[in-house]
Amino acid sequence: MTQSADLSQHLEVTANIRAGRPRLHGTRITVDDIVILHLRLGNSLEQIVGKYNLSPASVHAALAYYYDHKAEIDKQIAADDAYIEAFKRNHPSLLREKLQVNNGA
Repeated sequence: MTQSADLSQHLEVTANIRAGRPRLHGTRITVDDIVILHLRLGNSLEQIVGKYNLSPASVHAALAYYYDHKAEIDKQIAADDAYIEAFKRNHPSLLREKLQVNNGA
């Protein structure tokens, strides 16, 4: 059995779900979601498994897929981050502005 066959038991890609990004089978949780939760936010794999009711194998498969496709997924995450920052710049928080005005900032 090939490595991709093993991962395909746990991961799937559907064009109209989560923009066709690889995700855990039967969920909307993408590989990049797992990467962000684990590597950026510091959640342990056990925490991710428990919080989202996932199988340990699927979370490990997501990380294996990530390390096999690291450049591509890092690029997707960076593009998402850039989009969020641009959106924040172009659509400032009305609540934040109101709080700053009320605090004399």
